[in-house]
Amino acid sequence: MFFSCIEGFSSVKCFLSLYRFQACVYFASVFQAMSCGIHYLASVFMAVTPNFVCGFPGNVSSVLFHNSSASSIEDIWTLWTSTENYIVVQLENGEIWELDQCSRSKREVSLDLTYEYKGNKSVFPCSDGFLYDDTKWKSTVVTQWDLVCDREWLAKLIQPMFMLGVLIGAVIFGDIADRLGRQRVIWFTSAGQFVFGIAVAFTFHYYSFVIVRFLLAMVSSGYLVVAFVYVTEFVGIKARTWASMHVHAFFAMGIMIVALVGFLVRTWWVYQIFLSIATLPFVLCCWMLPETPFWLLSEERYEDAQKVIDTMARWNKVSTPCKVSELCSVQRDDLASDRTGDDETSSAKKHNILDLFCNWQIARRTITVWLIWFTGSLGYYVFSLSSVSLGGNEYLNLFLIGAVELPCYIIACVAMDRLGRRNTLIPFLLLSALICVLIMFIPQVTNMAGKFSIGVAFGLIYLYTAELYPTIVRSLAVGSGSMMCRVGSVVAPFCVYLRSVWIFMPLLLVGIMALLSGILTIMLPETLGKPLTNTLVEATEMGRNKKSCSEKTPPAHSGTALEKIEMFGQERVRTDK
Repeated sequence: MFFSCIEGFSSVKCFLSLYRFQACVYFASVFQAMSCGIHYLASVFMAVTPNFVCGFPGNVSSVLFHNSSASSIEDIWTLWTSTENYIVVQLENGEIWELDQCSRSKREVSLDLTYEYKGNKSVFPCSDGFLYDDTKWKSTVVTQWDLVCDREWLAKLIQPMFMLGVLIGAVIFGDIADRLGRQRVIWFTSAGQFVFGIAVAFTFHYYSFVIVRFLLAMVSSGYLVVAFVYVTEFVGIKARTWASMHVHAFFAMGIMIVALVGFLVRTWWVYQIFLSIATLPFVLCCWMLPETPFWLLSEERYEDAQKVIDTMARWNKVSTPCKVSELCSVQRDDLASDRTGDDETSSAKKHNILDLFCNWQIARRTITVWLIWFTGSLGYYVFSLSSVSLGGNEYLNLFLIGAVELPCYIIACVAMDRLGRRNTLIPFLLLSALICVLIMFIPQVTNMAGKFSIGVAFGLIYLYTAELYPTIVRSLAVGSGSMMCRVGSVVAPFCVYLRSVWIFMPLLLVGIMALLSGILTIMLPETLGKPLTNTLVEATEMGRNKKSCSEKTPPAHSGTALEKIEMFGQERVRTDK
């Protein structure tokens, strides 16, 4: 299948020297991951709440704020320093009003315009709307629908509802990809990101905005989950680490694009349109992407798999392409004669999340993997919430938050290829736990180190999960793991609220979870340099010695065939060159 690169090359060189076909498929697929990063972080500026005060009934003649006076409220915003402040305005009819954020007071005696007033006042609700500071943002969803004061909870609901859509989409589309194929899901979710992304900009009601964003979250999450599986199945063993990890790098680039567009465009619906346009190039060409031969073989569609392999051979200029019929003849015979047990029928039946708990080995693996996903997401967002409070330019801060992820993935890739997936994951999880303790003593120094270390573990788990499970449930495994990841991202803000109990309570919880995850990871098998498994039998055997495998389980011919296909490219390179 021409997946592997020339033996002896380093992983970096191998990644850069992917065959032409795999390279086109890879970069086309990961380009769309930028859109996922964009939509995940779009609400950072879209739902920002600027300074505001109650509106007033009439035309203003003069404005007073402490010792400063002006002719309009717009001139006062630069002096606004606290939500506890209020503005005094005098109307053309002589009335004097004190404007707070969620109420307004009319002075009974309006002789002199002074800031301090000890007389009687009549308090009124903000029935004339609100006045917003448009210095930074001309319009946000908060200003458009007045999501402040007693409606503030609606603004706070925007991101949790999006993350709920991400959670549901990860499971639904992961399962659909295992049933209907990776290609169809990539087509649908790519088009969905563009359509729903543009539709968000033209919603003129809060509830329709939330619903469309919920659907956008589902397709964005669905694409990201399936894209990881898709590129993993198309890229060979030696390049798999760098190829899959750099999907995260494109996601981080999406975060940086949000910062750039947010700096240039200050109207929320125009901002949303510009962000969604990034999806358009891939939508126009995604229909050309093929189905993965791994999935076709798992569905016994040998002729279709052969067509894909022949196409790869023509693109890569390989004169003698691999013949699936020769490599899979043993598999086809065994599947026809031995479909009497549960494991043998696994490739013929429809799979669901219960297959991730089909036996004790797989169930223990699933629980551990889910815990790592949850811990990685929880730690990532808890550290990030501290990182964004750096002061200074918020656009630059967000840009740096995305940029700091790039070196973390490079280090993770080098360590994963040199030390292995498990041997990299364990120390970085334990390091995150240690940093959560050290941050109590030197918070300024260790906060970014904590984000860096948890980022390595968080990025690694995507590839590790895809390699731990067989083809028939791989998308489902990654999707369910992503679901636990979203649970962690939803829990993270509530975890931060525990700072009112003890300022270091959120970090203590992250440290405990990271320590537990690091210990449990010791029991997971290493997947470095091993071909992807195709059946639950092979996945169960992973990590056992050959003796125990031969005694307890039958030979897995399908995995052997797939291994031959995956390594065929390496041998073909030697003979052709």
